[in-house]
Amino acid sequence: MSQHYPFEAEPLPYAYDALEPHLDARTLTFHHDKHLQTYVDNLNKALEPFPAFHGKCLRELLRSENDLPETARTAVHNNAGGVYNHHLYFRTMGGRSGDRPTGALAAAIDRDFGSFDRFQQKIKEAALTQFGSGWAWLVSDGEKRLRILKTPNQDTPLTLDLHPLTLVDVWEHAYYLQYQNKRADYLDHWLNVVDWKAVEALYDAI
Repeated sequence: MSQHYPFEAEPLPYAYDALEPHLDARTLTFHHDKHLQTYVDNLNKALEPFPAFHGKCLRELLRSENDLPETARTAVHNNAGGVYNHHLYFRTMGGRSGDRPTGALAAAIDRDFGSFDRFQQKIKEAALTQFGSGWAWLVSDGEKRLRILKTPNQDTPLTLDLHPLTLVDVWEHAYYLQYQNKRADYLDHWLNVVDWKAVEALYDAI
């Protein structure tokens, strides 16, 4: 995520119907082309008057948001978070049903959660108990220890010096067209499309 102002929505790394039946093409089209694009447009609008920040990538903006002029701080926080979170969400999907982590990430999941099944239970629990809009995350600290946490709205774990690995979007726009109010059903299906190779690459790079 090294791009900087003017930001663009990253194209999906798969076809709109590639995640069916778990996430249908209509949901992905609206989510990516409408919701993500709105965050991109609003972030560029918020940053336009402040050329000193045009060279910063999303991570740098989010980690140093207190350096921004106060008039832009909230808009950049919300919209840079929206762009960062959505880019990671779309990037770390695309796996096949039944895929599981391998290598160092698989060993870390067993170490820190007890088993892959227990990890799945815990991230689903975090996502179900996030009140209102937000996200549930798998993150690593600098020593490659894994944690699950949840954040509201477009907050990120970057301000906690953690390394995001994957996340599930529990804003209603992520699933309502297909699952209506059945967040638990959506989460079960999301677990079937996590691209564990992409997540492993992020973990191995820490």
